[in-house]
Amino acid sequence: MADTLRLVILGPVEKVPMGQGFCFIVGSEEIAVFRQRDGKIFATQNRCPHKQGPLSEGLSGGGVVICPFHSHKFDLCSGQGPDNEQLKVYSVKEKDGQLLLSLEPQP
Repeated sequence: MADTLRLVILGPVEKVPMGQGFCFIVGSEEIAVFRQRDGKIFATQNRCPHKQGPLSEGLSGGGVVICPFHSHKFDLCSGQGPDNEQLKVYSVKEKDGQLLLSLEPQP
């Protein structure tokens, strides 16, 4: 049985402003995509596991995002947060100016 990679084209990379996040609705999931000023792109679940704050509206940079509700800080590569809080992280990349997201959460 072959593994199928479920990729979704989210649209032009410019949809996510440099240094900020943007929430995409993919099926029934809210996925936050962050584009740092150094060009790195990350994707996580949008809702903070602590109080469901919209992470796409939080401060991001240096590979972390800070929840706008209660300032919980999450690593954008691993999803690790305080007190064993964990975000789903997704593989996302830019190809030909478009954002491509894998719907399979990364371990």
